[in-house]
Amino acid sequence: MDLSSFQSQTAQRLRAEGRAEGRAEGRAANILLLLDHRGVELSDEERERVMGCSDFDTLDLWFRRAVTASSAAGVFDGQEG
Repeated sequence: MDLSSFQSQTAQRLRAEGRAEGRAEGRAANILLLLDHRGVELSDEERERVMGCSDFDTLDLWFRRAVTASSAAGVFDGQEG
């Protein structure tokens, strides 16, 4: 039985998943770098929340908020104060 097609599809799927995970990790690291650079303090739990997130929409939202946020609440909840 020729499994080359299956193996190829599986390999492609795994590579795509790996790339997606890498992009998410990179985006999360950029959020933390930006917040550190801007002097916004995060707890260890908040840092883990960012690094543990794999949803691109959420990461993009947090990144956009991180550009102007002055607190963790500004990043995660969109609230400043």
